[in-house]
Amino acid sequence: MLGLPVGVVALGGCLVLSVRFGAAEISTAEVIRAFTDFDDRSTGHLIVQTIRVPRALIAACVGAALAVAGAIMQGLTRNPLADPGILGINAGAALAVVAGVFLFGIGSIGVYALFAFLGAAVTAVVVYGLGSLGRGGMTPLKLTVAGAALTALFSSLTTAILILNERTLEEVRFWLAGSVAGRDLELFLRLLPYMGVGLVVALSLGRQITTLNLGEDIARGLGQRTGWVKALAALAVVLLAGGAVAAAGPIGFVGLVIPHVVRFFAGADYRWILPYSAICGAMLLVLSDVAARLVLRPQELPVGVMIALLGAPFFIYLARWKVKR
Repeated sequence: MLGLPVGVVALGGCLVLSVRFGAAEISTAEVIRAFTDFDDRSTGHLIVQTIRVPRALIAACVGAALAVAGAIMQGLTRNPLADPGILGINAGAALAVVAGVFLFGIGSIGVYALFAFLGAAVTAVVVYGLGSLGRGGMTPLKLTVAGAALTALFSSLTTAILILNERTLEEVRFWLAGSVAGRDLELFLRLLPYMGVGLVVALSLGRQITTLNLGEDIARGLGQRTGWVKALAALAVVLLAGGAVAAAGPIGFVGLVIPHVVRFFAGADYRWILPYSAICGAMLLVLSDVAARLVLRPQELPVGVMIALLGAPFFIYLARWKVKR
């Protein structure tokens, strides 16, 4: 119980680091003055207020959304490799945004988000359907193979569209970089309701997902309406993953790594796994973004690159040991 307040305080410390450090050298005293005595003629104050604060908040929200989405997917499918990136949901959302720009020339953040949600939803249904084909129904291996195949297909289609239309590439570079750089407070406020609703729905399903993780027959025997639980959980995943892609592009591995790390100290109860995943996912993405800014300073790496350096070895470990077991 004490871990959640400690985690919130630690997350606050990570946000402070994100506001303090960046490509431009701004002293701690000047950062404080940017909040207590703001001067719109000061370059440092403008950087803090208009660039670093929105960037830190968006990184925290995206990290929390991806981590919780991954935890829900792992709980529902009982697949240790389930993750919005690995199962193709991020790629499907990105393809929908690119296709929308190519066909309709959309420009509104709200419409981008709508296409991202639609792509995430359709991909989730297709992956689940493909993973359930054949004898034995849905298995972790079939889900992973279906997700990997769709990820490759959607990535190829996205690349083909961008090759055909350079204007589309310019418009969606915002998403495809997998970065939180250059995001503003307006974007954060527009997407916050979607991810906020998804997070509330997810946290309210903690007890049901714990029961469902024991097996569908057991859950039904305990009186659980498994169809409604799955539908609400799928809605939460679409809102969380779609909102994250609309905000920061297809960032992978956060939803894979964080739930496994959380289980080491939170156990198997999703009433604790989900809130801890939200806090730890936010911390991971915020700290990774800070590292992406500092490792090649004054140049920056996309935060997706930093996450991949951690997530790829973890994925290999899971594929080698968890699935085999």
